Parts: sequence; structure tokens; C-alpha cells
Amino acid sequence: MSQDRPLVYSGWQSERQGFMGSMSLTGCVLVAAAALSILIPIYAQDISGELIGVPLAIVLFALATVRIYGMTADEWASLAIRHQINVAGGRDVFLSGVFAPRRRTDDQQPMDLPGVLARLRILAAPTGGQEELAVVYDPLENTYSAVLEIRYPGLALEDTDQINRRVAAWGAFLRAQCVEGGPIVRIAVHERSQADDGTALQSWTAAHTDPDAPRAAVAVVQELAARGGTVANTRATFLTLTLSASRARLAIKGAGGGRLGACAVLVREITAMHSALAAADLTVVRRLAPRELAQVIRTGYDPDAVSEMALRNGAAEQRGWDGVEPGVDPELAGPAAAQTAWGTYQHDGAISVTYQVRSWPASSVYATCLQSLLRPRPTARRSLTLAYEPLGPRRARAELSKERTKRDVARRLRAKTGRIESMDERAEMARSLEQDMARASGHGIVRFTGLITVTVTDPEELETACAELQQDGAAAGLELRRMWGAQDAGFAAAALPLGQGLPARRAVI
Repeated sequence: MSQDRPLVYSGWQSERQGFMGSMSLTGCVLVAAAALSILIPIYAQDISGELIGVPLAIVLFALATVRIYGMTADEWASLAIRHQINVAGGRDVFLSGVFAPRRRTDDQQPMDLPGVLARLRILAAPTGGQEELAVVYDPLENTYSAVLEIRYPGLALEDTDQINRRVAAWGAFLRAQCVEGGPIVRIAVHERSQADDGTALQSWTAAHTDPDAPRAAVAVVQELAARGGTVANTRATFLTLTLSASRARLAIKGAGGGRLGACAVLVREITAMHSALAAADLTVVRRLAPRELAQVIRTGYDPDAVSEMALRNGAAEQRGWDGVEPGVDPELAGPAAAQTAWGTYQHDGAISVTYQVRSWPASSVYATCLQSLLRPRPTARRSLTLAYEPLGPRRARAELSKERTKRDVARRLRAKTGRIESMDERAEMARSLEQDMARASGHGIVRFTGLITVTVTDPEELETACAELQQDGAAAGLELRRMWGAQDAGFAAAALPLGQGLPARRAVI
């Protein structure tokens, strides 16, 4: 039956972490030290010591419990100390190019990426024929990731039935990955939105203009191409699928073993997903080859390279071209130079700030609630990444059971101490019950996070672009937090479609 209004969505739960409740191990130590600073003078019957112990206890307790921008003082101190150690050791500055170390075996420079991406390697996996698929190998996590460029028709101008069908199909795709011991451990959706200077359109127009066409018609088309780029906004959407080699070890062994076998299993999984993606009206434009993925990485670090790449790729499409192939050599994918500051990340000719979505909308929202985050801006580029981790039924049941138990114990303790239960706590308990009921009904449970990067080429425009992003986030019902002290890792997760961004599983969901 046709519905009058689109469906609404709610019920997200923030992931809780901590050694005891929501308190870290350091916080527990500070609270214990605060208690000892009061109790020891009491047992010793030392009044003068109590005059020192009480203020000290208040300071220690405040350091462990008082939150500033969502983090306690001890967490801020940990970030600051780690950042200063990196600065003192020179690890906040990255230099590539002629400074990149060469391999001793063949005297060649390997792919050189900064920070947390330094361990990654881009492999070429055959997919049949002469095509190759770029596979990002992470030796630390023992994972293999492939990137697909996708296109979707959008939801803003669609009728209610189409919106509900597409969102339900995407949910079904995610639910299909929530199987016990499934090989796909991470799914990331990455979208870039940036102003288009018209270089690609003008290059394409010049390459496809008939030499015998009337001069008046050619002049009109060229004028339209020149004007259209100045007001256009381009978007690129990528879907990254990450396979765990440890989970798929039997399939990898059956495919020949090693990296080649892992790549073959990943290609097979991607091929099997095409029908599910098509059901959600997601069109796979292409599977990124090594040079194409390297170009995506390169333009992520250097926005000024977008025009250069468009001109070169357009020229490569012409007949008789014997110059550089389209794309970028994977060894040159990274930035020439980058520097991490406390609240910004400077890379090549641009500067970026990354935010994490710390709180999703508390009220019910429509499926189009995130549209404002990718609103076109003439002076800034925005990159949004949503990273999902499917949980198997057994793990989801265990984690939700832990969550309900912890919340129930907290409610009982509050009741015994005479504290009134807040409406927020009641709502969180209700959401926990709803999630468990949905899981028992056959729905899948996923962990997910959202990361947003805003990039400008003029440093004077940075704070204005950040203020606009925060305003758009508030309009969407999101609480955005600047990733202080971790801007380089945040940029790698939010601005590049490499499957980064979701930390290892914590204590509770």
C-alpha cells in the first residue's frame, strides 16, 4: 500500500566504553586516589593532613569526572602528551617525494603515505580480461579492501514509496552481511562534495567537438561549458568493502592461498553483492583500478590536482595518445608534504579539519537528514564517511545482553541511593530493549560511525567553513566534535575511501 509520508528512523545508541561504567582506568585510579587522600588523614587522626587531602581529592575527582567537550581532563591530558611527544620526535611532519626512503632490493620508492596509512599497500587483483582491481592490503589488521565508485539517483525528489523501498533495500544489504563469521568486516560509504571549476567539462567539450561544426554553435557550447563550471558542484561516491583474511582463511586457502587467494575471494564477494546493490538503485560505475584509486587519494590530499587530472585524463582519451596513462602511479598517491597541528591538518596546498559525529539525532528523522552536510559551498570541499561493522547474531546477542545488564544494574543502584532516574536514562533503556527485540526478530546489528572533513585552500576561509559545517550539522540534529590531537588519523578516515575509521570493538555497544 502507498504511504502518505516517508518512514522515520531513530534508536541509535552511543557506544559506551570504560574500565568501570563509563569511566576509564585512569579515571578510576584518580577517584581511588581522591578517596585515599581523604580516608588516610581520617584514620591517622591528622586534621592538618585533612586540610590538604580534601582540596586534593576535589581536584582529582574533577579531573576524573568533569567533561569538557565530551572528554574528561585525564583524556585531554593523554591527547596533549601524545601530541607533544609526536611534535618533539618530528612525527607531526611528513615529507615524501625525494625524501621517501628507497627499497634496498630494487632501489625504488614504495608507496609513501603519512601517519596511520604508512602501512597500507595497493595490490593489483585480476578480475578477468585485462581489467585489474585495486586492493588495499593492511598487514597490521590482515585485511583486504576494494573500492567501488557508485552512483545513486537520490531521495530528495522521489515519492514516498521509492524512498522507503531504497532505504529498505540498503538496510537489507547491510543485514545480509550480519552473518556469523562473515568475511566482510567493514563497509564504508564515502562521498565528496566540492565546487567544480569546469575544467573537466571544458576538456570533455573540446575533445568531443566536431571540427566541421558551425562556428556559432561551437562558440555557444564553449560559453555554456565555461559558465556552467563556475556554478556547478560535483559529487563522487565510493563504497569500500573490507575482507578479513583471518575470517576467510578457508576460502582463501581454497583459492590458492596468500595475497592472490585473498584478492580472488574479495572479487568473488563483490561480484555476489551486485544484485543487492542494484535492488537499492545503487549503480556500480566502476571498480577502481590501482591508478584510479591512487588518483582518488592524490586529489584527496591536493584539491588543486583535480584540474590537472581532468585535463590529463581528457587528453588520454584522444586517439593516438602516447603520453602518461590516466590516473596516478600508486607510488605517487600520497602528499608531497603534510603537517599535523592540534586542531588542523595541512597537506600540500590545502588545510583540513575533521569532525566526528558524537551524537546522532535523538528524535526521529527522515532518510534525507544528512543532505545538509554535503550542501555545496563555493570555497570549501566536504568529505563524509559512514563506516559500518556488521555483527554476527551470536556477537550481537552477547553485546546487547551486556548493554541491558549494565543499564539495569545502574538503574538499581540509582534506586538504592535515592536518585531520580532521568528521562534520558529511561529513553536509553527503552532503545536497548527495542534493539534486542529487533535482533530477536531477525534484524541485523551494526556498529557504525560518521566522520566529516572540511577542506579549504585559503587558510583565512577555514574557520568560516568550519562554522558553516557545524551549523549544517546542528540543523541535521547531529553533535559534531572536532578531533583535537588526531587530525591526521581523522583525515585518513574521513577524506579517503580506504576503509579506515572504525576502531576495534570496545567493551559494550
